[in-house]
Amino acid sequence: MSLVADLGAPTTAAPAVGRAFRALLWRDVFVTGREIVPFLLQVVLQPVFLLFVFGKVLVELGFATAEYSDVLLPGVIALTAFLTALQTTAFPLVIDFSYTKEIEDRLLAPLPTYLVAVEKIVFSLLRALVAAVVMFPISLWVLGSLPVTWSDVPVLTVFLVLGSLVGACIGMTLGTFVTPSRINVVFAVVLTPLLFTGSTQFPWQSLDTLRWFQVVCAVNPLTYVSEALRAEMAPGVPHLPLWVCAVALTGFLVVFGITSLIGFRRRALD
Repeated sequence: MSLVADLGAPTTAAPAVGRAFRALLWRDVFVTGREIVPFLLQVVLQPVFLLFVFGKVLVELGFATAEYSDVLLPGVIALTAFLTALQTTAFPLVIDFSYTKEIEDRLLAPLPTYLVAVEKIVFSLLRALVAAVVMFPISLWVLGSLPVTWSDVPVLTVFLVLGSLVGACIGMTLGTFVTPSRINVVFAVVLTPLLFTGSTQFPWQSLDTLRWFQVVCAVNPLTYVSEALRAEMAPGVPHLPLWVCAVALTGFLVVFGITSLIGFRRRALD
């Protein structure tokens, strides 16, 4: 039996597993803390410019109404959390499994193999939530107002967590099933459709006259994060019901959660 398979055996002591999991997670958090400025620039710069140009500049020039910022802001925050989680999982895994082999150190920890993958997902979730939280004061600074009250926080948190978990699982699926030589091509093909079909710049229900595009947007998990945040932050804008968003994101989480764990185990055993 291989060493990795042994590490995945259920006989591993629970206290040791917990300590090892926390140690791996703390190491990743500590490294991010030392590189907090580059991290924030990497994950926030694009959404900030998107919000500034479409929510501020175009409004000032008269090409968009002031109400458009209510449509755009929830989508930009959803996009920030989703893409941060996806990229945090995908790119490091490609590097770890191919060039640096850093993943071997993690597989030698007293952890079942699947928990090494779960740690990666949890870490991506934390980074995504930090990026999303940072976007709120930045949005207030850019737009001059923020349509959020303390009563909105629980619902926003639930859907940011769900969306980030889905993004992290998609990132792990890509990072483990796609070969390193093709990852740049795959990301170019995947990220652009994710960005423009995720209902981040428009309400999904407003696409009734473009039924084919509405169907395309419906298969994008980001759509349901954007619509859920829009339902809570801008209830006057047409949006999907929260329960529909919750069911859809849960379904995506189950599907991509399974595929990500399968892909991670396959690469780890290889």
